[in-house]
Amino acid sequence: MVARAYTVAFEGVDARMVEVQCAITAGLPAFSIVGLPDKAVSEARDRVRAALTAMALALPSKRITVNLSPADLPKEGSHFDLPIALALLAALDVVPRDEVERTVALGEMSLDGSLVPVLGALPAAMAAAEADRALLCPRACGPEAAWVGATQVLAAGSLGEVVRHYTGQSPLSPAEPGEVTAPAQTRDLRDVKGQERAKRALEIAAAGRHHMLMVGAPGSGKSMLAARMPGILPPLEPVEALETSMIHSLSGLLDEGGISRTRPFREPHHTASMAAIVGGGRGAKPGEISLAHNGVLFMDEFPEFPRAVLETLRQPIETGEVVVARANAHMRYPCRFLLVAAANPCKCGYLADPSRACARVPQCGEDYLGRISGPLMDRFDLRVEVPPVAYTDLNLPESGDSSADVAKRVAAARAVQSARFAGHEDARSNADAEGRLLDEIATPDAEGRALLSRVAERFGLSARGFHRVMRVARTIADLDGSAQVCKPHVAEAVSFRLVSLKET
Repeated sequence: MVARAYTVAFEGVDARMVEVQCAITAGLPAFSIVGLPDKAVSEARDRVRAALTAMALALPSKRITVNLSPADLPKEGSHFDLPIALALLAALDVVPRDEVERTVALGEMSLDGSLVPVLGALPAAMAAAEADRALLCPRACGPEAAWVGATQVLAAGSLGEVVRHYTGQSPLSPAEPGEVTAPAQTRDLRDVKGQERAKRALEIAAAGRHHMLMVGAPGSGKSMLAARMPGILPPLEPVEALETSMIHSLSGLLDEGGISRTRPFREPHHTASMAAIVGGGRGAKPGEISLAHNGVLFMDEFPEFPRAVLETLRQPIETGEVVVARANAHMRYPCRFLLVAAANPCKCGYLADPSRACARVPQCGEDYLGRISGPLMDRFDLRVEVPPVAYTDLNLPESGDSSADVAKRVAAARAVQSARFAGHEDARSNADAEGRLLDEIATPDAEGRALLSRVAERFGLSARGFHRVMRVARTIADLDGSAQVCKPHVAEAVSFRLVSLKET
């Protein structure tokens, strides 16, 4: 008779249910695992055999066959150890078969039977809740998985504890959710001297999730400004926190099962590969754009990134998701991020300073920023010049609003957008509005329409650029507390759109 246990196989952030079937039949002693396992899954038989030996359980001198169904789905990872052991114990009548079948299990086993934490406990708990089953996992994964309140999460430290639970000797207590981590914000906007226009652009970008490009000489404060973006963003909503944590769970970035309400801030180096940025590699893992989901992706020295890497950003920016297609994998990851890019105006960095610029002005700047293609540049809602700060200004006292003050205005604008898009699943901020919805919420008054028409005709705005100006104007109106987009809002949005960065 075939005994069954259940686990999951990961396809992106989705966890597909896998049935682990175990049959013990007459024949030459053997222990085989079939169903398209990878090397780590195939090695599970040795870990399971050693763990059972540590519990003084000997395998029978028969043929043991474990099938992972569906057989055409690739099985990767060491988390198949525990479900294979459970199916085998059920086939040996050590644990009740019906109890095992009501559980989704995952976990790696040591040779002494202790359970080792694995990646993906949070999406596995989501899959278990959808299948109306409990989740059994290693103790270290329990606080992470317990955030899914729709299912019971049982966390064990060893295979022996699992056996005692199923046999009623010592039932396991349900796991408790981990802590909500809130790292202290030590970076304040008041630390940045001057750069009031760049600070204003930062506030608009945070309020409406608008992509932003800063161009300025070395040392002008571009990276300093970008590093203060997390301090003015509102905390993650519960749904957003769960989405982001599922991606981080697959990447092993959750700290001791805790879920953070702080929006992620990712800053990859310009030498990062395409697989590191977009996703891919072995198992088609999520890249930096997915790890920045619902947060900020800061790309310093933007033109220094490989051209192929930059061009791959175009589609994810528009769709909010990326599909990593490989010969044996087809993974879909969400990536609704806020892109903040920084660049020098030219290779030497001093294009606007006649005393320090090279002799190739203005060709130097055109060649350098020319690495950013027109279609990609068109996707930046806000383009900001960041001029150098005079050393005499560095001794001035702090001025301007603090991060806390700006964060309050951003939170108020985001609250207006949450109410506005309450009935729209695909839109959470002004940057997501399009089509008829954008016309309904962002059409300016008569003077604003006239100005926008003149600008579009005079400067040849693309259809994408036209709509992005409308979105930014809507966000500026939200920050101003205005229900109607007016001419001043359009004018400010246009001023951030028409900056000729290649001539700074």
